[in-house]
Amino acid sequence: MPVCEILSVGTELLLGEILNTNAQFLSVELADLGISVLRQSTVGDNPRRLASAVKEALERSDILITTGGLGPTADDITKEVCCETLGVKLKTDAEILKQLEDYFLNRGTSMPESNKKQALVPESGTIFPNKNGTAPGFALEKDGKCIIMLPGPPREIRPMFLEYVKPFLSKHSDGIIITHTVRTFGIGESAMAELAGNYLSGDNPTVAPYAKDGEAMLRIGARGKTRAEAEALCAPVLKELLEVLGDFVYGVDSQSLQESVVNLLIQKNLTIAIAESCTGGYVAKRITDIPGASKVFQCGVVTYSDEMKKIILGVSSEVLEKHGAISEQTALEMAHGVRLLGKADIGIGITGIAGPGGGTADKPVGLSFIALSDSSSRIVEKVEVLRKSDREYNRFYTASKALDMLRRYAQEFNESRKSENNNERRHN
Repeated sequence: MPVCEILSVGTELLLGEILNTNAQFLSVELADLGISVLRQSTVGDNPRRLASAVKEALERSDILITTGGLGPTADDITKEVCCETLGVKLKTDAEILKQLEDYFLNRGTSMPESNKKQALVPESGTIFPNKNGTAPGFALEKDGKCIIMLPGPPREIRPMFLEYVKPFLSKHSDGIIITHTVRTFGIGESAMAELAGNYLSGDNPTVAPYAKDGEAMLRIGARGKTRAEAEALCAPVLKELLEVLGDFVYGVDSQSLQESVVNLLIQKNLTIAIAESCTGGYVAKRITDIPGASKVFQCGVVTYSDEMKKIILGVSSEVLEKHGAISEQTALEMAHGVRLLGKADIGIGITGIAGPGGGTADKPVGLSFIALSDSSSRIVEKVEVLRKSDREYNRFYTASKALDMLRRYAQEFNESRKSENNNERRHN
């Protein structure tokens, strides 16, 4: 099985000035070819360090793919360093030089002298045309090793890879790797891993846990000679993991929590209205990020002050005076009020302390209350976030918790409750 490394070249990447999306794109495409990515690394525009990185990668891997450093300036050195490492000389390609001159001529300008550098190509190797820029790509093969050099801009590398490089690499492929990601909310990574413990030691398929803010995931990967063979290996493990994890699972593969919620609401023909305080419209924003949200989303209201909670949502003065704005009673009245305001099946009310200031001993930073109201019931949940000093995380996690409440409600919803909602609206 061939193994590959991806080497991203550019000091701007090390400085964090540019987000490296190329490595992710290439890893996905290489897996589709059955080529395992052993390592991803980044190196700056320094000839000595780049040469060292290229040599080390070739010692470990069969294929090295570089991105970036094929431009016309002095710090674009990838082509020169890779050719020198493999002992391959460069020559000027007259056809590419003419294409470069035409490229600039068609834009009403003459080609800068420095761009002639991009017409230098390896004496032996394969050239990949660049239909979206001035830097062609290259493949060098020697002593069982292969270096593929690609430009850095995503709008150039992606079409070049799909049209030229992927077919070129197919000869190195002896199968396909497929992956599925089980996404969960409401369970920590370690607890999820314990439930999935029996599956974590397999080698084909493999199961690996990982986490991101507020969520935990399991990645299932399998290798087969064909996609069908790999899918057949994944299928029983995926099925069993979904059963083990139960309603913690909100989606498989690319589905986000908000996408899962919107799809469920559409499926159940439910509408929602949301009143937010500490989350500042975060829930409404995430829902309306999803195409088709207009079928279910009636309105969103951000009521930060007590006065607006009273005027817009009908929260009573008595509740605010007795229990305060940060209370389950206020959250419940917010949910009920916005549901009536939006003429929706479901109302969500969120109130809390995002921080970093404003907390007390009784009501610390990170505390929030999330309420859900329909025609016949009201529920409220208390949330206490561990990262008390992280305002952005507090808001994001609280919004995610509200989305998860919506998801669980919609999953259990039945038609009798829909009738109750419709009857209530007719009488109001």
